[in-house]
Amino acid sequence: MLENIPIRIFELLVQGDRLSSADNDLLVNESRKNNCFDRLDVNNPNLKRDLKAIAEIVDQRSQLLRLAYPEILETLKLHNIQIHPPSATLPLLWHYWLPLAQSLANQQTKLERTFIQGLLGGQGTGKTTLGIVLNILLQYLGKTFLSISLDDIYKLYVDRQKLRDHRPDLIWRGPPSTHDIDLGMQVLQQLRDRHPEHPQPIAIPRFDKSLHNGAGDRIEPEISNGADIVLFEGWFVGMQPLPISAFRNFVPPILSERDREFALECNANLYNYLPLWEYLDSLIVLVPEDYQYSLQWRIEAERKLIAAGKSGMSDAEITQFVEYFWKALHPELFMPRMINRDYPASCADLVIEISRSHLPIRIYS
Repeated sequence: MLENIPIRIFELLVQGDRLSSADNDLLVNESRKNNCFDRLDVNNPNLKRDLKAIAEIVDQRSQLLRLAYPEILETLKLHNIQIHPPSATLPLLWHYWLPLAQSLANQQTKLERTFIQGLLGGQGTGKTTLGIVLNILLQYLGKTFLSISLDDIYKLYVDRQKLRDHRPDLIWRGPPSTHDIDLGMQVLQQLRDRHPEHPQPIAIPRFDKSLHNGAGDRIEPEISNGADIVLFEGWFVGMQPLPISAFRNFVPPILSERDREFALECNANLYNYLPLWEYLDSLIVLVPEDYQYSLQWRIEAERKLIAAGKSGMSDAEITQFVEYFWKALHPELFMPRMINRDYPASCADLVIEISRSHLPIRIYS
């Protein structure tokens, strides 16, 4: 996906140089072939057939790239986010970040209220980076942006401890039942109903993972006047419960009756989240080519922490931790039904496949 347009063309755009006719035609044609975002863009339903409209979008994207690129580079550096290889940054912007920002801005304009974009993705799939980049790009498009994590609506520490006392299998926070769903609905309702001309302060919950020896707890909320576009992200945002028959066979690491009972309980608890998902105007799913990448990514991240002199988990502890979440909501069971239109419960509006190197390799709607 990232290699169809020569880097030199993007470099010319960033420098503000005029493209040759051949380079411009290549840019327009390749952008049209790679553009999945037009299907989400309600203002331009026929972009695939309209070369003139595509050319206009490409021109807008070129200007946005030139304006935002320096700030994006500086912000990624500030957050110690590295794109590997670095040469992938410009194609990543062109094929992924820029068109998504344009699509979100267009959809929000058409909707004439706060647009709530759901984002499902595990660690290493690029949720944080995407939120940082969208915040910059949407400012250049004249839109305000706010990111909220599923983590931010965790139940209070004391309430999660009581929950664990009754359900010992809930070793760590994260699975369905550990969140304050009513709080999430209240916040999204307030954000959706806000009046841009007469904004009222909205308390946005925030969560600190470092409190209580890593168990975490909610902290003072962030006071916001809302935003044009809200990104609501998390590892199972928008996920739909499965029929009980899906758990008939054991799927590693679900290897015992106790594991299966835990999986069935988590699946049943997903029904409580369905009213929360109703607030999503759209859902993007970031899915690794192989779900086991998440274990490899977590091991690599912990090893970097330890190498930097910080505390981190051993490989065995990380494996236990990741497998705990696989037991709760197994990717092999849930993800195909999320992204495959052959399943009645499929609900992803946009699917982005992530490679071993954390880069998107396929985008489809």
